[in-house]
Amino acid sequence: MLPFPVTLVPGESPYRQVVYAATKAIVSGDLAAGATFPSVRELSHALKINPNTAQKVVADLQRAGLIEVRPGIGTVVSGLRRATAAERRGLLSKDLEQLLVEAKRLGLSKDELVDAVANRWCELFDEPRSAER
Repeated sequence: MLPFPVTLVPGESPYRQVVYAATKAIVSGDLAAGATFPSVRELSHALKINPNTAQKVVADLQRAGLIEVRPGIGTVVSGLRRATAAERRGLLSKDLEQLLVEAKRLGLSKDELVDAVANRWCELFDEPRSAER
């Protein structure tokens, strides 16, 4: 069982999907520093992907400083660096694009969409709405 959710979608690169899911789990804090990260073999078996693809995922996450391979211990989430604001925003790009396309399809203006997002934010996080809206 993987410590982060990933559902592979046909037609999209399994490598990119797994890197995205793992990065999102690490950056969001769902996988804390020091948490065990699946080995290449575990990733390959759990997701039914080629071991070379799983190796590429691990190498990419290691290069990005998100995980560390510790001899005798295994692969763990790195505590060496924190995600930048740009990295955190980047994780929203796919969802954000879908939201924008759907809003445009429904005929919403940019201002209407911004208002809808701001209002929903206030509802979800119990924040007062600003007086200017």
